[in-house]
Amino acid sequence: MKNFLKTVPILALLIVATSCSSIRVAADYDKNATFNDYRTFAFFKTGIDKAEISDLDKRRILRAIEAELLAKGYSKSENPDLLVSLFTKSQQRVDVYNNAWGYGAWGWGGWGPWGGYGPGWGWGWNQPTASVSTQGTLYIDLIDANKKELVWQGMGTGYLSRNMEKKEARIKEFVAEIIAKYPPGAQQ
Repeated sequence: MKNFLKTVPILALLIVATSCSSIRVAADYDKNATFNDYRTFAFFKTGIDKAEISDLDKRRILRAIEAELLAKGYSKSENPDLLVSLFTKSQQRVDVYNNAWGYGAWGWGGWGPWGGYGPGWGWGWNQPTASVSTQGTLYIDLIDANKKELVWQGMGTGYLSRNMEKKEARIKEFVAEIIAKYPPGAQQ
């Protein structure tokens, strides 16, 4: 029983950590495309230039895509089978919390003989707090280079970090989870 009680906090922390970092991923593809024929890729500069994100983030995403495709056995080529493009969407979420009542608010509170004016249960300053988070969606498009037709699109949606080190790791996570869906049927 003691061991169980020791693992409960660790388990709760893992659940919270994994729920915060979840990325929802989906993919769509052309059922008539022969994905086994695709072996090489290049980046579609025209499409990538239109993505409305910083050049630094574009490079982070492109490096992550390249690493994932190379790991799957594809090679980069001047005469590719696939063109890789991307675009992004983002929206900010603002959560406002009204902390009018609760421990830590200044007021007449406290327990037992230590009651008095100071931190404790009671009416607070009624100052709301706000947290802002950004939810982003990354689309990765794979285009048949000969036909100039979209054959596969992967999409990942999740919360982003403003911290540079965490942002780079988060981008790699987004790309890895999206590219895991390519080629269709590979993840089963």
